[in-house]
Amino acid sequence: MKKITLTLLAILCITTAFSQEAFRRWRKSNQIRLDKFDLILPEVMRENKIDMWIIMCREGNFDPLYQELGEGYVFHNGYYIFTDTGKQRIERAVLGIDGYLLEETKAYDYFGSEAELKDFVTKRDPKRIGLNMSKDIGSADGLSFTGRQELAQLLGSKYESRFVSAEKLFSDFRSRHVASEIAAFTEAGDYSYQFAERALSNEVITPGVTTLEDVAWWMKEQLFKNNLQSSFGMPSIYVTGPNGIEATSTDRIIQRGDILMLDWGVGYLNMYTDMKRMAYVLKDGEKDVPKSIQHAFDQAIKVRQVVISTIKAGITAKQNEINIYKALKESGYSQIEFNKPNADEKTDVVIGCHSVGDWGHGTGPSIAFFNPVQLDYVVKPSNLFSIEFFAFTPMPEWGGKKLRIPLEDDAIVTERGVEWLYPINRRVLLIK
Repeated sequence: MKKITLTLLAILCITTAFSQEAFRRWRKSNQIRLDKFDLILPEVMRENKIDMWIIMCREGNFDPLYQELGEGYVFHNGYYIFTDTGKQRIERAVLGIDGYLLEETKAYDYFGSEAELKDFVTKRDPKRIGLNMSKDIGSADGLSFTGRQELAQLLGSKYESRFVSAEKLFSDFRSRHVASEIAAFTEAGDYSYQFAERALSNEVITPGVTTLEDVAWWMKEQLFKNNLQSSFGMPSIYVTGPNGIEATSTDRIIQRGDILMLDWGVGYLNMYTDMKRMAYVLKDGEKDVPKSIQHAFDQAIKVRQVVISTIKAGITAKQNEINIYKALKESGYSQIEFNKPNADEKTDVVIGCHSVGDWGHGTGPSIAFFNPVQLDYVVKPSNLFSIEFFAFTPMPEWGGKKLRIPLEDDAIVTERGVEWLYPINRRVLLIK
């Protein structure tokens, strides 16, 4: 009987712990929601000259902002509606969506039915109605083609003529961050680097036995155990050699002398990281990283210092990109196209300091060639960036072919410049 009682007590303690953690995470995410509605939303709606922002959700087809806006039950069509009435506080209403947790957010002024949409809009008579439609930013393209058709039919031609893309508004709202949000992102960063550095260690890897996919699955398991997400699929665990990447997250067995790279990100409270780590598998008799590999890594560290010393708020991402490459050239480095190093003795660099936070590749200003629209956005204090680049340095033992060192960690841009949010990569990890 005593044993049964102790078992029940243990189960009760576990259940209580889980419920406390769920409640803790909900409270933190709701604080973010309230802070962003109060502090970010008025600013970005007025900057983008949007009087009303309608975010449509359909049962089984939610907008990417669904979680950030508080979720809720959608039975047919539902709408989160934000209206600039001229007061400091943006009016917030929900039509056709309900539920205990949504109401408990205390974030909304009014809950109504789906059928009220036309009357609601007509009474406020907005001049510009922002809808989540975007050709270039996937997460800002939440409104389906048929959803737009239905909105046009419901609201009539008068208000259809006032529909505009909320692409830039969406980007600004998501990429400008409040303190509670930055704290959550920092926690995601802590999970990211700790799991990454454990993955590239003898805790997980036994040379000659462990495969690349074994390491990737171990990392996926950590996400599962800690109720975390990722904006990427399988973690990228890859081997780099004279001809570039040899294998990524496959059944390739990790061998002594391998140069390993890791690329992944963690999602926590809807904040997503993107970061890399590097490791060397010691050969028999070796005690440290070979000098040529260490030299290449040291060059990358110097490149990173130039990059973070150059990025500034208040100018476009494109201008930041120009400034970075100018500073790198003055420091003796060469700019190249992605994965196309020069055949010389210099270290070549390509940067991709993309937006991060609301996704692994975020929606904000992006100092990256692969985000052409976001290159034109102005970098603002509180924007989060993945400080990502690739430095190619010649290796004597490879006949002058260059070792690609990828460095990537996440940071915030403030009025002072770039500031790190967790312990960044400063060394080549060793696997014995």
